[in-house]
Amino acid sequence: MTFSEQLLQELADAGGRIVKSGSGLELEKWPSLVAAARRSGRVPETKEHYGGWCRGGYEIKLIDIAAWRLATLEPIPVRTRLAWPHTVVRAMQNEPQPLGLTKPVQGRALRLIQALITATEAKGNSSSAGQTGFAPPFHRRRTASHHFTITAQGQTVGFLVLQEQDRTEHVATEKELAEAKKNSWIRIPRYDYTPSERLRFVLSGGQPHRASEWADTPTRSLEDQLAEIAQEVTLRGEAAERRRLDEIEAARQKRIRWEAAMEEARVQYAEAYRVRHFEAQETAWRHATRLAEYVSAVRTRVETMPPGQARTEAEAWIDWAAARVERLNPLSTPPRLPDIPEPRADDLRPFLGHWSPYGP
Repeated sequence: MTFSEQLLQELADAGGRIVKSGSGLELEKWPSLVAAARRSGRVPETKEHYGGWCRGGYEIKLIDIAAWRLATLEPIPVRTRLAWPHTVVRAMQNEPQPLGLTKPVQGRALRLIQALITATEAKGNSSSAGQTGFAPPFHRRRTASHHFTITAQGQTVGFLVLQEQDRTEHVATEKELAEAKKNSWIRIPRYDYTPSERLRFVLSGGQPHRASEWADTPTRSLEDQLAEIAQEVTLRGEAAERRRLDEIEAARQKRIRWEAAMEEARVQYAEAYRVRHFEAQETAWRHATRLAEYVSAVRTRVETMPPGQARTEAEAWIDWAAARVERLNPLSTPPRLPDIPEPRADDLRPFLGHWSPYGP
């Protein structure tokens, strides 16, 4: 059994993940061994061999390749001429220099855009034109305004169409040499840049999957890559939709937790109100008891007074005071639980912890 077969068997036995520990050369050999296993051809077509450093040493995993990477993509046909240009393409055609491209590549760029928009709109997406008459500097292509956008499931993906540049060694002229010799701050450029016929699509917005840029290469033209670009738009739209649904579910779960906290806060508020009412009754009882003792002492004193107006007035006061004490004493009526008033937001705040009484 080869080393690659042994490693794959070990991964299978461990559930697809192992961590190699150790030190020195014993540990440092694993990146190259994993790379050799990848090249061996023993890794299943639907799996991907992964290796990377982790806290415990070197982590090796065998993970499933995403289904979208295994999907067979239908090529997107590109017409040889624009018979019925899309409104986005027509907006570009109305510019003096569409997309800031040179004339030799303008027609091909518009046909590529037409094919891409037609294919994506067939899947229910929408498109719109942006700033169609300029070419951003190379260093600003990731922040420049879009030439056009495609929106899939609420996710807008912006597109820039750029013309690649060919670089050649600069041959200094006699004038440049003379100027550089005369002025020390003059620098003769090392290279000359000229527009080529190669194009590049730069995508922005949403979660990247395959890539964010596609360009003509010696082995693959953009025509051959349009299906991947269209799939990328779809994948970003699907990711945005999943994220939107996840956010909705997270908000729903958060509201459920908030409503449970509010219900518990109402229960605690009601109990706290009953306790306060109970303590207030006890305080009222003690107060009434002291008053009753005082009224009793007054009555004893009045009974020793001789008959007359003063005694009559004192007895009237005793009758009033005794009735008042009776009303103040909570024991004068059968005990019962109090009616709980509807709490205000600030009444519930002490029982809510980190939650707000106004919403989740």
